[in-house]
Amino acid sequence: MQIDVYCGVWVEEEDVSPVIPAIVSLRGNRFMLPSILVTGGAGYVGSHACKALAVAGYRPVVYDSLSRGHRGAVKWGPLVEGDLHDRDRLVAAMRSHHVAAVMHFAAFAYVGESVLSPELYYRNNVVGTLSLLDAMREAGVATIVFSSTCAVYGIPENVPIRETTAKAPLNPYGDTKLAIERALRWYGDAHGLRYVALRYFNAAGADPDADIGEDHDPETNLIPLVMRAALGRGDPLQIFGTDYPTRDGTAIRDYIHVTDLADAHVRALACLAGGSGSMELNLGTGSGHSVRQVIAAVERLAGRKVPRREAPRRSGDPPELVADSTLARERLRWHPQYSDLETIVRTALAWETRSAHAG
Repeated sequence: MQIDVYCGVWVEEEDVSPVIPAIVSLRGNRFMLPSILVTGGAGYVGSHACKALAVAGYRPVVYDSLSRGHRGAVKWGPLVEGDLHDRDRLVAAMRSHHVAAVMHFAAFAYVGESVLSPELYYRNNVVGTLSLLDAMREAGVATIVFSSTCAVYGIPENVPIRETTAKAPLNPYGDTKLAIERALRWYGDAHGLRYVALRYFNAAGADPDADIGEDHDPETNLIPLVMRAALGRGDPLQIFGTDYPTRDGTAIRDYIHVTDLADAHVRALACLAGGSGSMELNLGTGSGHSVRQVIAAVERLAGRKVPRREAPRRSGDPPELVADSTLARERLRWHPQYSDLETIVRTALAWETRSAHAG
């Protein structure tokens, strides 16, 4: 029997999830799967994380107001409907489900909306998270994996972007995420909170089994917009900027498959369970794809042309955002498995086609 050590946790080769073991708790005389509170677990990345948790042997408990999430995306554990500002409900959920740790995805995430309504973002993302952290203290839960973003960097001077790159958010959305990261550090110093903040780049794709996928209203992410234009389910695609200093004049982004993101969150949880210290990590592939490359991939796999029109650049859009994820690969032993552009588009297309038939 081969045994390895991963972030301080002993792993047996024949475990169901040999790299990301669940830490089984003993209550009374019964073994119980550890419960993880997943705020925003009815959303895009959160629901994929719930599936990854279940596969790894955890019991995801979704805490979601369903204001922007989907009840149908909650498939791998119980749902507690509630708002982040309801501290008493949060404490009750943690205690009644014997929660061992928290994964925090509950945030508003539209950049444009954050610029128009900054008060909405600071109230929900920052004040709501402080309510969650205080509820965790009251319930005796001391570990959290936080869904952060590359938007904390703004327009970087150098690419690929490392964790040490200067933080200069260009919008309230990115600023609220950075504020939470800073709060986590201070809570760690004052109260012993341990955390991993995962700054991921462009989440994309869908569950390879098409169980769940991307379902935003309104949709602002490039890949679903390209697919909907190709399938005749949306407006022609607008290409914002064709004069960037890039290989084909369009903006380049680092697309990371949502299943790989979910895997990284579970690995981060296992690291914390094994006693690791707090850290902030980038999640990306280290290579980028232009808007035109994404369009070409969708046209090739969908077998249809993408109606499009060119538009001026949007203010604040950097020419290129690509991650240096060396630290995540080293500390989490994380290696993206689904994040080549073809797999991202193929899984997203399968989900889009399935949801179209279901609708």
